[in-house]
Amino acid sequence: MGLKPLKIGQYTIPLPIFQGGMGIGISWDNLAGNVSKCNAMGIISCVGTGYYKNREFIQKSIKNRPFDTMNFYSKDSLFEIFKNARKICGDKPLGANILYAINEYGRVVRDACEAGANMIITGAGLPTNMPEFTSNFPNVALIPIVSSAKALRILCKRWEGRYKKIPDAVIVEGPLSGGHQGVSYEDCFKAEHQLESILPQVVEESKNWGEIPIIAAGGIWDRGDIDRMISLGASGVQMGTRFLGAKECDAKYYNELMLKVKKEDIELIKSPVGYPARAIVTGIIKALREGKAPKIACISNCVSPCNRGEEAKRVGYCIADGLGDGYRGDIENGLFFTGANGYRIDKIQSVQEIIDELTK
Repeated sequence: MGLKPLKIGQYTIPLPIFQGGMGIGISWDNLAGNVSKCNAMGIISCVGTGYYKNREFIQKSIKNRPFDTMNFYSKDSLFEIFKNARKICGDKPLGANILYAINEYGRVVRDACEAGANMIITGAGLPTNMPEFTSNFPNVALIPIVSSAKALRILCKRWEGRYKKIPDAVIVEGPLSGGHQGVSYEDCFKAEHQLESILPQVVEESKNWGEIPIIAAGGIWDRGDIDRMISLGASGVQMGTRFLGAKECDAKYYNELMLKVKKEDIELIKSPVGYPARAIVTGIIKALREGKAPKIACISNCVSPCNRGEEAKRVGYCIADGLGDGYRGDIENGLFFTGANGYRIDKIQSVQEIIDELTK
């Protein structure tokens, strides 16, 4: 069977495939623009935009890193990223992924709307006040990420009560995804928290609130996975890790790194954000295990749960610095996120080739 178009708000996506938002610098203008060009849903990560184009748009940096929140989440860079993505995909729908845990969340949401995002996707926390920041942009679709039916119920109650609104779509993410997870380390391995278990529950809960498209995410790799999620009630899927093997990936070092990754190289680690995160075990993680933690100085002030570097000191590394070094291709100091299936990347393909495999 062919894949059906996905309608979200006033937008129609010809192929019901979201490319996951990946920062720092993995899904910026080139990757997201090309995914949208190929009739799927390209999503720009708003994390660490101060690193875009070698700090060309940063007002102030320290030790070659964006200084403080305003520069780490650079508005000028974000506008340039969207402008360049539009050169690729034209007026096709284009999304922005903005973590709820970041400092200045509301400001970055407004920046993305002004930059031309058609959809805002938010995870890493339950965005109970998300509509507050988009009231001047009624055409922007709001898509929260949840990890349980309970989370969706809480969110819908808050949104309906405060803003007379329900989500335009919902992404339900299981614990095989890359980066930050929505449950504890222990729960990531329990059957009741796997995507196949939580997806039908979220679909059922969504029926209490009207017609909300549900998008399944976390560990989805091929067409068989897509068909399976749709059979469980999903209207579409989100895939991040698969696009780490795209030629258009904005963090170029991933094209080299992912071909070397083995299954045992991918683990859940502690994060200053307060959630477990799935990453590739490279130099910085090995150094931590050997008691050689890097010196931490909170330069970018990226996420509120870190409490200006206090949680970074607890886990032994700064996530902004680690992801920034990863974007630059520093294998010793860089932090590299991937989903559980990252080891399955055995060739580098164009976005069009990946989309063709998923749709034929």
